[in-house]
Amino acid sequence: MNRSEAVLLGITAIWGFTFPAMKVSLDYLPPMLFLAYRFGIASFLMLILFRSKVLRKETFREGFLLGLTLFFGHGFQIVGLKYTTASNSAFITSLYVVFTPFIAYFLLGDRLRPRDAVSLVVALTGLYLISGASLSLNHGDLLTVLCALSFAFQIVLVQRFGEKDYLSLAFWQITWNFVFSLAFALLFEPLVIPTDPLPWAGILYTSIFATVIAFTLQVKHQRNTSAHKAALIYSSEPIFGHVAAFLTIGEVLSVEGYIGALLIMAAIWNEVRHDHFS
Repeated sequence: MNRSEAVLLGITAIWGFTFPAMKVSLDYLPPMLFLAYRFGIASFLMLILFRSKVLRKETFREGFLLGLTLFFGHGFQIVGLKYTTASNSAFITSLYVVFTPFIAYFLLGDRLRPRDAVSLVVALTGLYLISGASLSLNHGDLLTVLCALSFAFQIVLVQRFGEKDYLSLAFWQITWNFVFSLAFALLFEPLVIPTDPLPWAGILYTSIFATVIAFTLQVKHQRNTSAHKAALIYSSEPIFGHVAAFLTIGEVLSVEGYIGALLIMAAIWNEVRHDHFS
């Protein structure tokens, strides 16, 4: 593992710790307002750090579309977190890796392979087990599945807009995510300014470390490794998410849950080792 790959692994660990950070913050804040704080701070910091580099009109429309998919992805994820565990959220969110080839088939015309269907069946079996071995998903797990689908759309659209300036594209998608989240929060949620430091810790961690710093390091270092290796590294995010949830808030899964988590990880690794994202 070279230095850049080690940095990417560190970024993945940072993303893993967002799950318990968001879970705890929801005890103090409505979910969409949390996202408004998170992405508002992140977009402001990116504007300060990169200034004119991110304010490019040619990525405005594409950033709007990506921001919309991120809004649904993060929205379904954080509302789902109110009704499920941080560990379940981490593993179910990672299903975007399995869903992506099917979205790419419909939007980009990419070829589907038999192993894609195998991965989907294995992943859905894992989802069944991690959700309590019930054909009826609980509310939080179902919302998190919709989150994974939204992130799969976002990944495919990033591929479609690949010729655009990525730094500017990232700024606009984060900014539009902030605009959508703020509008939703103002319309449907109470406006809360936390007085306790704990939710602010979650907001600042997710905005500064998981969004601005992690993204900047990702742009800098991912080009120094193959897309296949990067995808394999990123696939460890749910493992970090579960470890983080165990260390910070004491979450553990049932035996069925751990078997389900292993099946989900097996499905993900079946996808990334065949280099879908190169």
